[in-house]
Amino acid sequence: MPRTPAKPAKTGDVKAFLARARTVQQFSAGQSRLIFAIDATASRQATWDLACDLQADMFAVANDHASLSIQLAYYRGIGELQMEPWQSDAAALAQRMSRVQCAAGRTQIGPLLRAALKQQAAGNAKALVFIGDAVEENVTTLQDLAGRCRLQSLPLFIFQEGYDAAVKRCFETMARLSGGAYEHFDHSSARRLRELLGAVARYAAGGRKALENNPSAEARRLLEQLKS
Repeated sequence: MPRTPAKPAKTGDVKAFLARARTVQQFSAGQSRLIFAIDATASRQATWDLACDLQADMFAVANDHASLSIQLAYYRGIGELQMEPWQSDAAALAQRMSRVQCAAGRTQIGPLLRAALKQQAAGNAKALVFIGDAVEENVTTLQDLAGRCRLQSLPLFIFQEGYDAAVKRCFETMARLSGGAYEHFDHSSARRLRELLGAVARYAAGGRKALENNPSAEARRLLEQLKS
């Protein structure tokens, strides 16, 4: 029985296929990955807006060393936890962030870390950045999760907004147990947060050496806390 000739592929389809193939090839070639997690409960809108402004800088500084793919993660409302697709384009990430509005709810740091750990075997993220100002969960459980992050080579870089002493103790311990680092900031120190995020992006993209080559004071502060 004679075969029916295959339909010729349209030029647009071919181009789209090749573009996807190039994307997959670049992604599988060792693109560095960073999880960017933010508390998006009701009181956090101002900080969320600040993060939207600063996230592009993470791409810019990281691309000095290697390409960087960022996964946006956030929790808000009643039990809502979102782990977005990986993005290697700053504009696409900014567009997604601009559509998110903060909503009242309790902290979900534990579920966030569990979700990050679950995907770590396949995702192999170099670090997780967390920005928040409160802890409303069992501290011992969070510390145990931080220790598991260390075992899976996922250091936590925790940036606390404000100076709540109990939150500070919890975040500092979590960062130390994970092999990461802790710092604080407030609404008047956007430049400080910008430099901290840039330093972590360098670390994710180029490792400890990239951070050591960065002369900023914030990079040195993070280096002092990182485990060898």
